[in-house]
Order: sequence, then C-alpha cells, then structure tokens
Amino acid sequence: MQRYFIDTSIEDARITGEDARHIARVMRMKEGEEIAVVAEKKAYICTISAFEDDEVLVQSTGRTISSPELPVHVTVACGLPKGDKLELITQKATELGMYALLPFEAERSIVKWDTKKGAKKQERLQKIAKEAAEQSHRTHIPVIFEPISFKQLVAQLGKFDAIFIADEEDAKVEKRTRFAEKLKNVYDKKSKSILIIFGPEGGIARKEANALLEAGAQTMSLGPRILRAETAPLYALSAISYEFE
Repeated sequence: MQRYFIDTSIEDARITGEDARHIARVMRMKEGEEIAVVAEKKAYICTISAFEDDEVLVQSTGRTISSPELPVHVTVACGLPKGDKLELITQKATELGMYALLPFEAERSIVKWDTKKGAKKQERLQKIAKEAAEQSHRTHIPVIFEPISFKQLVAQLGKFDAIFIADEEDAKVEKRTRFAEKLKNVYDKKSKSILIIFGPEGGIARKEANALLEAGAQTMSLGPRILRAETAPLYALSAISYEFE
C-alpha cells in the first residue's frame, strides 16, 4: 500500500504537490482506492475521495497501522564525508530507524559545506529521507539538520540520555566491552534518546575523541574491523535495532 505523509491532522487530510501528482499521474489511482496516510506520526488507512486540481482529497476509514518506529530516538552525528556518501547514509539510516541526522565539520573532513548551495543540498537530503521513510513504512521522517561545527556538536551532548562515539582505536584493543553490553545498560535505564557519533573517512581525531569523552560520551565497539564512514552508522543502527526490537 502506497504511503504518504501530510502536515495536517487526519480530519483535514489532503495530499498536495509532488505526492498528489504521483498518485494521479504515476500510480494512476482512482477514487475509492486505499492508501496509507501518515498524520501526526500515526498511519491511517484512507480512501481517495476526490481529485481537485493538484490535490488529492482522502478520507480515513478509521483503521490504523501499527508503528514500526524504534523505541528510542537515535540521532546520527557524522563528520562530513566525501562524495554522495551523506545521501547514502541518509537513505539507509532512515530505513534502519534513524530519528535525525546531524552532520558536523570534523577535523579530518575533506569536504567543506558550501553555504551558498547548502540549503539546496539539505533540501535534497530531506527529500531522500522522506522517500526512504515512505518506502520503509515509517511514521516519522528523520530531520536532516544543517551541518554544525564540532564545538556546536559538543554543546549539544546534554540533550541526549546516552552518547556513543565510534573510535577506530577501540577496534585495535584486544579486550573491549561489546556494544551490545553497553546497549543493555542503556535499555535498563530506559533512555529515550541516543546520539551515535562517527568521524569522516579519516576517523575521529584524537583531540575530538578526548573532548567527547570528557563531555560524557562513551566508546562503542563495532567489532575488530575498521568500517567505512558510510558503513559504521548502519552497523550501529542494526545493533541498536537488534537489542531494542
């Protein structure tokens, strides 16, 4: 069943813009057909009642669909990576349950955020998140934040119940606490929000790692292998999903 997000309550449900055109011209749906509409983070089964210009009017059947969201809000903070890796992280992390994406300018980030083109890039990433949320039947579209400085990232740590950083130096240690064990401690404390932090291709710089640890973060072991910048967040989200779901 096709899924669409709206910004209004289900009582005032109407689908506009690209989504409306998708229903009418791509899917070629007709009045009376059913679609899933997500309003206020809840998915409803609705029927198409009418087509008006570039809008599709829908009516709730009263039936709802259970939410597939993670029981904790997981925000991914990643050092700006090269190429289109941020798009890949946005798409796949959304499928895996990410709540929000917080890019930051790390010391080893080769790419610098172009402020002139930044709004357009952010808009594209938000669109990718929306499409991935629809495809994976989410009831929440992850918020894709504009990149911030490392100093601003550290200042935001107090907003989260638990903070983990992926430090490649941790992978080289013979005896380390498994990520699953640390997640059990988080689960026991009934934490509501988790921040997981990853560096760019070169990893987290030592002074960055030390600053994060001093601010209350703890390391997470993602195994003995060194993972790519775009792979590590997906690994961590999969581990969190396994532990909490």
